Amino acid sequence: MDFASNDRKPRAESIVPMINVVFLLLIFFLMTAQIAPPDPFDVSLPTASEATDTKTDFVLFVGKNDALQFEDTTGEAVYSALTKHTSESRTVQLRIDATLDGDRLAQVMKKLTAIGMSSVEVVVQSP
Repeated sequence: MDFASNDRKPRAESIVPMINVVFLLLIFFLMTAQIAPPDPFDVSLPTASEATDTKTDFVLFVGKNDALQFEDTTGEAVYSALTKHTSESRTVQLRIDATLDGDRLAQVMKKLTAIGMSSVEVVVQSP
């Protein structure tokens, strides 16, 4: 009988399956993620005691010094750009600056009503 010791090292576990799983997860998260574009200018949102989720994709930014922006359009031309979208949705989301005067906000909302927007959602932050 030969009782010689076996000097072979045990085979190491392969790391390839783990790398495959990591890459599959990476691809999954990259495909399902929604990357939001940055705001066109700095807007400090007003605070409110309760907030609900917004349901529209049309975002109108109203900043300091009466700055207006919708998609790539700035100034008073945003209203004509929004007119093109009234057939798709009659709801617009307003991201207003907290320092915006109430009279100016009323003017913006009046113009939105004049172009056919029936619903306005103002984005606020929790205190």
